[in-house]
Amino acid sequence: MEQPGTYKQILEGMSGGCSALSWVTQDNRHLWGRNFDFNRIAEGSKITYIPQGTSYCTCGTSLENNLQEETRCSSAYAAVGTGFLMPPDTPILYEGINEKGLMGGQLYYRNFATFPDRPRPGTQSLQPPFAVYHLLAQCATVEEVVRKLEQEMTLVAVPMMGTVPTIHWAFSDRTGEMAVFEPDQSGLTVYRRTVGVMTNSPSYSWHRLNLLNYVGIRDLDYDTLEIGGDRLEQCFSGSGALGMPGDWSSPSRFIRLALLRQHAVKGENEEEGIARMLHLFQSAAFPLGMVRVSEPGEPTQLDTGVVPFDYTVYTSIMCAESLKFYWTTYENQRVQCVDLNKLLERKEPVQFDFGRKPDFDYLV
Repeated sequence: MEQPGTYKQILEGMSGGCSALSWVTQDNRHLWGRNFDFNRIAEGSKITYIPQGTSYCTCGTSLENNLQEETRCSSAYAAVGTGFLMPPDTPILYEGINEKGLMGGQLYYRNFATFPDRPRPGTQSLQPPFAVYHLLAQCATVEEVVRKLEQEMTLVAVPMMGTVPTIHWAFSDRTGEMAVFEPDQSGLTVYRRTVGVMTNSPSYSWHRLNLLNYVGIRDLDYDTLEIGGDRLEQCFSGSGALGMPGDWSSPSRFIRLALLRQHAVKGENEEEGIARMLHLFQSAAFPLGMVRVSEPGEPTQLDTGVVPFDYTVYTSIMCAESLKFYWTTYENQRVQCVDLNKLLERKEPVQFDFGRKPDFDYLV
């Protein structure tokens, strides 16, 4: 059995900075994806398939002798995403897609996430680390996610190895809607029909209002400037985007992705859409060395490649119609993919390596 400290580090690793985005192709394929930004990834984290009919609990673990058997469920839907299977009672996914085309994941919500100590009357306890898998296992649409979180479940501050991850969530489906779910001091706030972008703190409502500071940014270059009797001709492209923030803070990444989502040319089909969406995520990706962290944390036996910088460890994108899960890593930009349809007959969980070694296509 792994030492409790290793689980604590894994849970703390769920709080990496992130960017999430929903998009659609010209032939109406709905995509959702995210950057995972942190200074490490636990060795047990892999592309993980979890079959329909999996038995799991939504609160507590036998490892800590606080397993709440009354929260035990059986998954209605199979799912695939990034996560790990080491906790003995419930799989954990950072993000993923299920067989009904529901897609979603968790993002860091530092200093803002607040959870009650006990569930509301008539609802079931849900520990934050288990939320992504539970909602993918039980819900077919964003509408069902909203109903389950508002009426059937309470996200509770039950620590796992002393840690309650400070996270919020985004989910999307075949309607194209992306909903954002944020636990704060006023309770769980649900944002419907969002702009299709989420990053980290502050709240989604703050990011949305902040868009007004960038209303002058456009995709069209500005024309010749006449001033003081002088005439200045264009000498570079991109003048319409002057003022777009270029740093890696959460507010800046939100602005860039929102404007790119608005103006970027959509792919004609799924493969082209994935390729173009990866370019959007690259605009918000953390280059290794530019985001030095003040508190890198202590590495454990499960951590590999710990560095003093946050960087984009991987990018994942999924398609609601094809049920394909795509990803790239910082080291390997070749697009890798698993097809959930081809896994549905399997009755046991399956894991796939990230494939982080550089992969070059030498033609000569």
